[in-house]
Amino acid sequence: PTMSSSPEHKKMKTDAALEKLCVDTVRVFSADMVQAANSGHPGAPLGCAPLAHLLFSNAMTYDPSSPDWANRDRFVLSNGHACALQYSMLHLTGYDLSVEDCKKFRQLGSLTPGHPENFLTPGVEVSTGPLGQGLTNAVGMAIAESHLAAVFNKPGFPIVDHSTYVICGDGCLQEGVTSEASSLAGHLGLGKLIVLYDDNNITIDGSTDLSFTEDVGKRYESYGWQVLTVTDLDSLEPLRSAISEAKANKDQPTLIKVKTIIGLGSKKQGTAGVHGAPLGAEDLGNVKKHYGFDPEKSFDIPAPVSAFYKLCADSGKGAKAEWDALLAKYATSHPDLHSEFVRRSAGDLPKGLFDLLPVFKAGDKDMASRKLSQACIGAIAEAMPELMGGSADLTPSNLTALSCSSDYQKATPAGRYIRFGVREHAMSAICNGMFAHGGVRPYCATFLNFAGYALGAIRVSALSRFGVIYVMTHDSIGLGEDGPTHQPVEMIESLRSMPNCNVLRPCDQNETNAAYRIALGESTTPSIICLSRQTLPNLPGSDVAKALKGGYVISASTLSGPVKVTLVASGSETGLCVNAANLLQAEGVKVNVVSMPCMDTFDKQSDDYKSSVLGSAPVLAVEAAAAGSWPKYSHVQHCMKTFGASGKGGDLFKHFGFTDEKVAAKAKKVAEFYEGKSVPDLFNRPSFDDEVTGH
Repeated sequence: PTMSSSPEHKKMKTDAALEKLCVDTVRVFSADMVQAANSGHPGAPLGCAPLAHLLFSNAMTYDPSSPDWANRDRFVLSNGHACALQYSMLHLTGYDLSVEDCKKFRQLGSLTPGHPENFLTPGVEVSTGPLGQGLTNAVGMAIAESHLAAVFNKPGFPIVDHSTYVICGDGCLQEGVTSEASSLAGHLGLGKLIVLYDDNNITIDGSTDLSFTEDVGKRYESYGWQVLTVTDLDSLEPLRSAISEAKANKDQPTLIKVKTIIGLGSKKQGTAGVHGAPLGAEDLGNVKKHYGFDPEKSFDIPAPVSAFYKLCADSGKGAKAEWDALLAKYATSHPDLHSEFVRRSAGDLPKGLFDLLPVFKAGDKDMASRKLSQACIGAIAEAMPELMGGSADLTPSNLTALSCSSDYQKATPAGRYIRFGVREHAMSAICNGMFAHGGVRPYCATFLNFAGYALGAIRVSALSRFGVIYVMTHDSIGLGEDGPTHQPVEMIESLRSMPNCNVLRPCDQNETNAAYRIALGESTTPSIICLSRQTLPNLPGSDVAKALKGGYVISASTLSGPVKVTLVASGSETGLCVNAANLLQAEGVKVNVVSMPCMDTFDKQSDDYKSSVLGSAPVLAVEAAAAGSWPKYSHVQHCMKTFGASGKGGDLFKHFGFTDEKVAAKAKKVAEFYEGKSVPDLFNRPSFDDEVTGH
């Protein structure tokens, strides 16, 4: 899109003195924020203000009154510690962020947190702070834009036509995740991705000479990027020209190396001392004098600056109005595509989607749950064209290919299957960016153990409320010969401990159906679907509707008298527990079996429901993974206490005690231990009404 600049706005944008005043206002306003909080990072805003000013006044199209406009240009501040800069721009350009909000920078409950949070502040696209995540998210946004453009644009109707802009620093480019993502972006030729690199040669420890002396430009050229360099910010024209050159190149992403001075105007400029601490009253006063501001005034915005940025906002509103008119004509010319675009932009699922998911029928062949997952993806993919994703070079193992679609590549952007390569961390962060962009529902896959490579980005999925779907196969020691380097003993518990993250471990076809229903239905929560390499039996008691509650009785004893012991398990160990229960019942021991495919969902049920499922008998939890979360739902746990080993999956289950006979023996021992004793009620514990919820 293009800003609909008025003659007055065009004239103001060529007024060098006014633009300098705007840049200096951004500098001082940002420094005031940090000083008011007595906390934060003033150095980057002082150095990067020209970059932000040109993006928000000249390069980008956006409408502050409609921050979720589908065709807005996206802006990502990858070095999120510089967020005072972003908040300054959002306030100045008319987003719903007041001066009072800016004065509450970094205070509890404010709209100006210590690093950008997408769910909190209007105009913030993604949560940044962990360095490198933002730039990688931007790759995902650019992928989504190019794909949606290929799907929806028709001659005369550029409905999807926008760019993604990033400001990043040295730290972002040191993080491995950006190397992964930038390599893929170059391969894909994401020409609408433009990154402004704040090349100030400073990190927290000091000069980049200490640890970062590579030639970044040559590295990015080797990735297939266009690399431009701006060494002089005394005038805005070189940077303005570089941005224009970047926008003109539709075949390559662009990195603009901008030589800046951190903390410009401070007595500590050019040093690490200005990176992460307020300037102090004296130095801030000197900075204000240096830029021509009254040192006695704070949060001062000269009237010409306010007028300039108001015209920027008005131009964006004009561009949005023009696009709205185009979309209305599109609705007449291409009604089906228009309806689909509106549905996908709103994040609504296709009607009847869940009815397409396969349900177990008597006589169905037993399969590994990764194959059951493949069947679920295949069943919905054609009806859900926004489903887009791929695997970290494990497609034949993860079984995540889309038979109804070609690959997403530079030459085939309408394709929906992404070959992420061996880049688990970037894959996950790219999916976050795709979700943030909207119009697509991303999924990605690898071996469950290699979620460890991606945990930083998965955590951001959960924090950001992005419903990314993670398909994680080879979920236990049952994967066999690849050994303990690949067997995810502790990984499930690492993920279960994460707030706002569904961890689903289905035991058969019906529970895999339920897992996908939960994952697709919860758009503000990421879901990790943990799937087996080995074949699992379809269990007669499994039930989709019951599995949607997270836990249920999958096998109830038909013997008379009280239940002596309850077995609870997930995934591959559920069938094992059913077999063990059958052995015990043959001996006259009454045993119930509970399947718990998702603790996170079960946690949300009432205590009455949870008590009815787990009952009053002693509970033995069985899972071929670390015990972690199981004590809250069991009295005793039979779980992994060490890493695994290399060998056939069946041999490993036998070696570590996960056999029908071993589990039956342990269950019998638990029953005997509690015979005649009071069994602790798992839900008879105090609750606290004053607990405070967070993000």
